Amino acid sequence: TTAGHRETIKTNGLDFCKVDIMDEFGAVMLPVRGGRHFKEMSMGKGIMDYDSMVVYTHFKGHTMGGFGGSLKNIAIGKVGKAMIHAKEGQQWGQTQDAFMERMAESAKATVDHFGKHITFINVMKNMSVDCDCAGSSAAAPTAKDVGILGSTDLLAIDQATIDLVYKLPEAQQKDLRERIESRHGLRQLSYMEELGMGNRKYKLVSLD
Repeated sequence: TTAGHRETIKTNGLDFCKVDIMDEFGAVMLPVRGGRHFKEMSMGKGIMDYDSMVVYTHFKGHTMGGFGGSLKNIAIGKVGKAMIHAKEGQQWGQTQDAFMERMAESAKATVDHFGKHITFINVMKNMSVDCDCAGSSAAAPTAKDVGILGSTDLLAIDQATIDLVYKLPEAQQKDLRERIESRHGLRQLSYMEELGMGNRKYKLVSLD
């Protein structure tokens, strides 16, 4: 709820400035171009007040998505979440591959909306197999802190993040990799490529 969000903002000390909650005043439908599941996707109406976006994401595993990177961060909204999960009038029921594809199409609506005025940051720190929404019940992280990645290419940054996870020592990557693969999470990447949402080839440039 908006009231709940406002209380969380206050609790975390972020009420020193104006904070917009995108769906506080309703939703808007953005077009999904070239998708097989959606023609449009619901977004918080406040998105129309901005001409650029920075997507700041804590990378981690996820119960449904396998992993939560930049794509998932912009794919799952309030009304859109129900659209992505729903099947034949039921609240849940999508297969794992279809779920990944529907998330990608939702994210594409946002990426297409902002065009070249969107950039992505993935923070590879405290990476548990569980989403941050699990709170104190989340499994303890087993992967070491890797660093922070940035890119203007959504597919490239999530691909690079996955590649860095898979390069970790076996004991550190095992749990996270199992979570990703058991949920078909890598379908996020291949379907983004099919939709033309970026490039799987990239060059890592160290800023150290």
